[in-house]
Amino acid sequence: MSTIDEQILAIEKEIRETPYHKGTEHHIGKLRAKLARLKDKLIQESSKKGSGGGGYAVKKQGDATIILIGPPSAGKSTLLNALTNAKSKVAPYSFTTVSVIPGMLLYKDARIQILDVPGLIEGAEEGKGRGREVLSVARGADLIILMTDIQRLEAIERIQKALERNGIRLNIVRPNVVADKKTSGGIAIHSNIKQDISFQTIKEVTSEMGIKNADITINEKLTMDRLIDTLSPNRVYLPIIYVLNKIDEKNTKYDKCHYDDSNHHSRVLTISAEKGIRLEELKEKIWEILGFVRVYLVRSAQEPDFNHPLVVKKGMTLSRVANKIGTEFAEDKKRAKIWGPGAKFPGQEVSLSTQIQERMQVRFI
Repeated sequence: MSTIDEQILAIEKEIRETPYHKGTEHHIGKLRAKLARLKDKLIQESSKKGSGGGGYAVKKQGDATIILIGPPSAGKSTLLNALTNAKSKVAPYSFTTVSVIPGMLLYKDARIQILDVPGLIEGAEEGKGRGREVLSVARGADLIILMTDIQRLEAIERIQKALERNGIRLNIVRPNVVADKKTSGGIAIHSNIKQDISFQTIKEVTSEMGIKNADITINEKLTMDRLIDTLSPNRVYLPIIYVLNKIDEKNTKYDKCHYDDSNHHSRVLTISAEKGIRLEELKEKIWEILGFVRVYLVRSAQEPDFNHPLVVKKGMTLSRVANKIGTEFAEDKKRAKIWGPGAKFPGQEVSLSTQIQERMQVRFI
């Protein structure tokens, strides 16, 4: 019996050799769904390996987890050491890092875990250089920093494609589709938006993905890729920052303006991890993309101060903040008093539906 990898290659070959038109839409759609299912199996196997040992089982700590991904010798370990309390081994040869090295970045009262992993070489998603394990660790992060040096710009495109082939969607929102699974009744499609893909094809692709009974409500114009992403249980959607290291090196032909203006690298940042160039800017970009704000808890009968910070996501309500502190704490909280940003006057009493703002001071009552 052929292996999963062999089945994937055979399906990819058939898709390449089949001309796409309305008459073949169903067939190609089903092939791509089957291909996605097989790739999902590989992702699941890699996840099991990643949590099963070999130095890749990493407990998430702090307010968020970032993974540093890039080719060997791009300076990831140097950056980790510069940003955190880690002491990752640094040497001028490839594969210095052979397991996951964690460090903790302390910034604006937040504790942000950063993971340094082995460099990704060509063929990483096929398992070369521990690639599948590294990609598995990346799936559990809150933010990816894709880092290379200015002499190897092509690594960004290569690694980004490897991440996407592994089910990681970068800097895009989830498809606006709701799939409500049922126990019977078959597949029903609901959409007020005219679709280029026929409803029959959507039903067949859904069935091929292993969903036999469901109400599917589509709230955007779907491509085949977005449809399959909706139905796959292994898609993750992560923000990414592109970092080019070693800008202090001489004799480079790097054209900053040309690269920074490219459409899909809007979050690129040039740094020197060794010399500390633009690292503060990188920290601020991390904070901004993670969407963090600080609120300061004011205890009963105490004056407002900045001694009890809590790092939370932008847009949260005071009700969600109270629940983040603890369900028991939140049980009897009905209102809050606030000071600073968002308050019309010091100590304004507000409902728990009020959205928090950066540096707001809060007393729950």
